[in-house]
Amino acid sequence: MSAIPKIGFVSLGCPKATVDSERILTQLRAEGYGFAPTYEGADLVVVNTCGFIDAAVDESLEAIGEAVSENGRVIVTGCLGARADLVRDAYPEVLAVTGPHAYAEVMDAVHTHLPPPSGSRQAPFTSLLPPQGIKLTPHHYAYLKISEGCNHSCSFCIIPSLRGVLASRPVGEVMQEAERLVEAGVRELLVVSQDTSAYGRDLRYRTDFWNGRPLRTDIATLGRAMGELPAWVRLHYLYPYPQVDALIPLMEEGRILPYLDIPLQHASPEVLKAMRRPAATEKVLERIAGWREICPSLAIRSTFIVGFPGETEADFEVLLEFLEAARLDRVGCFAYSPVAGAAANDFPDQIPEALRAERLERFMALQAEISREKLAGRVGQRLTVLVDEVEEEQVIARSYADAPEIDGNVIVSGPWELDPGDFIEVEVTEAQEHDLWARPVGE
Repeated sequence: MSAIPKIGFVSLGCPKATVDSERILTQLRAEGYGFAPTYEGADLVVVNTCGFIDAAVDESLEAIGEAVSENGRVIVTGCLGARADLVRDAYPEVLAVTGPHAYAEVMDAVHTHLPPPSGSRQAPFTSLLPPQGIKLTPHHYAYLKISEGCNHSCSFCIIPSLRGVLASRPVGEVMQEAERLVEAGVRELLVVSQDTSAYGRDLRYRTDFWNGRPLRTDIATLGRAMGELPAWVRLHYLYPYPQVDALIPLMEEGRILPYLDIPLQHASPEVLKAMRRPAATEKVLERIAGWREICPSLAIRSTFIVGFPGETEADFEVLLEFLEAARLDRVGCFAYSPVAGAAANDFPDQIPEALRAERLERFMALQAEISREKLAGRVGQRLTVLVDEVEEEQVIARSYADAPEIDGNVIVSGPWELDPGDFIEVEVTEAQEHDLWARPVGE
């Protein structure tokens, strides 16, 4: 092994898992470990896995297998690690298996199989760390996780068994991290958790302190405080609880981005009941109308599942009618996929795979038309956009309505003297199904 022990790292899964990876990498660096970009250059490999759906399980097992084959010394962590028997049955030679957000357990396993440089745990190499810690995102945006776990029991999901029940971070601690990120140059804070609307419920919304100020631990107070920082604040994974209503005025005031990411999953009351989800679709439409009345610029993103066990053609038509009525800005959809351990696996009337795929295609075709029409309405508008990439002939940017990696882009013809993280004002000149084209104001 080299004089400085080097770790290879594979990070899979959602933004919450990305934050877990960042925390582990930060601790490794603080203890003097180096990082290797290849299996050959690593003394040991950590694989942070996903285990939410069967496709993610397969991807994670494949990544573990590749690391075992190419390096041989592998520690597994993350959501699939909560199913340690499955991992060890497939790869009995892995050195250790831990579950998600098990930072201490991962570090213990690393120490056991690859001791840190002598004395580094007593005198950490903190000078090697940037103030915000190690990030896997571009320097100008960062994910900020405010809680772990979830108290829901959705019949298609096993997240509570993987990540546990809701465990909110104190609001003062969250705000201190947000400040460090902004001071380090982050221009957009992406707030994530399994259930952002429920933030603070497990703590009974107790008071905490930030810079000597008392703050109630709830999502509206957090949004108001984060709105004081010189950065975009984007909230993800908001369940449609009454707490969301308190966020809309903050969006209209410009404190946080007018962007709601709400996983509605379906619109048929019967399907929602089987999913163990809120089932008052007509009230959702009323609330959306009310939100848009308060904040006309509001962009709403949601995700849906089609082909859930027992979903009839009539149920699917209800979903399409909801889509027409709601006219959401950004929509993702998945054909139902069984998840090992989920209650829905045993439901009767499982939908054939071909029918699931056909419904997914019909759903996305309708949403594509809605998206095309909504984006066409932006032609001629002026928008402030955040630059993500600067290419030779164009700039790739995003508006307030576009989260990184999952939504569309605003493409600005170039070249321009710009850098990732710059804000510029543009006028929209063209729209397509998912993306906008624009030119800088004053060109």
